[in-house]
Amino acid sequence: MQKPKINYFRRKPKIDLPRTNHRIRSIDVQVINSAGENLGILPIKKAIEIAKSEELDLIEISPNATPPVCKIMDMGKYKYDMQKKASKAKKNQKTAALKELKLRPGTEIHDYNFKIKNAKKFLTKGDKVKFTVKFKGREMQFTQQGRDLMDRIIEDTKELGKVELNPKFEGRQMIMIIQPN
Repeated sequence: MQKPKINYFRRKPKIDLPRTNHRIRSIDVQVINSAGENLGILPIKKAIEIAKSEELDLIEISPNATPPVCKIMDMGKYKYDMQKKASKAKKNQKTAALKELKLRPGTEIHDYNFKIKNAKKFLTKGDKVKFTVKFKGREMQFTQQGRDLMDRIIEDTKELGKVELNPKFEGRQMIMIIQPN
């Protein structure tokens, strides 16, 4: 039995590139020239000849249209523009992080104010804030204190955020998530 040969140096297939020149499968295409003017519906051979006479490529812009829309332009410039557009979209993308603040049912007022100040800072940045109230030992008998603390947090942060996940118990801790408005 012979092992299959694996080529580790094989190039990755190029994806998401439109068909160009002779790879366009349609017989007739809607052609837009390099100046942006519509030349109308032409046979594919004539469209390729026009592109070659301008020393440019015929690029299939909209393959799902009938007939497909093709534009006469430089393929290198088209790839560059697509790459720039993708990087700009990625740069403008905002990822919301989840920041966690841990409290106890008997948290003092100064510590509470400090945590609320941090929560407001996170919410103004656009991050979600997860509040966790941990109960240890006998504190489980006084879960109402934890509920009161969560209600006070909701009241203090209502101008900057709204409750995404209402206070609920998970084992020995109560959690709540607030998202920015």
